[in-house]
Amino acid sequence: MELLLSIIIGFMIIGAIYALHANDLLSALMAAGIVGYSLVICFLLLKAPDLAIVQIVVETITLIYMVAIVLNSSRKELDKGKRRNAFLNISIAVLVAFALVYYFQLAIVNLDVLGEHAPRMAKAYMDGAAEKTGSANLVTGVLFDFRGYDTLGEATILFTAAVGVLTILRIKGRKEKA
Repeated sequence: MELLLSIIIGFMIIGAIYALHANDLLSALMAAGIVGYSLVICFLLLKAPDLAIVQIVVETITLIYMVAIVLNSSRKELDKGKRRNAFLNISIAVLVAFALVYYFQLAIVNLDVLGEHAPRMAKAYMDGAAEKTGSANLVTGVLFDFRGYDTLGEATILFTAAVGVLTILRIKGRKEKA
């Protein structure tokens, strides 16, 4: 497991470095997408599917919207060297896509079967939860005391993504009116 996580984190570091030094915005966005989707695989390997779902939603929305912005922008690129590197770029993209799909399948195998009860944490929550939390309701105690920061973090990520998209849409709407 640690070796697999190390390899994926290596992909993430390479993608982040490429995103920082890319000459083309679209290539930089694709590299940033590799980093985000690799993080999804890391979350799945660490058996945190709720974080993986949030990361998939945020990454997909952000990536689609940023690609749309880059494609609608009035960027001008130099044409020299595009054809020469096209085969290499496509080969690298296909290789990275196969690697991500392969690691995604490995991560999925480690998850519990959908619908199967996995009492890993349930027993710890139920044993003395009412005394530990001081709550009369066990569900409320678990949600607000044991899982409160987790839920707050997920809600913060979704809220931040929604506010970011709305802000960009509002800026674009103002430009179209002018």
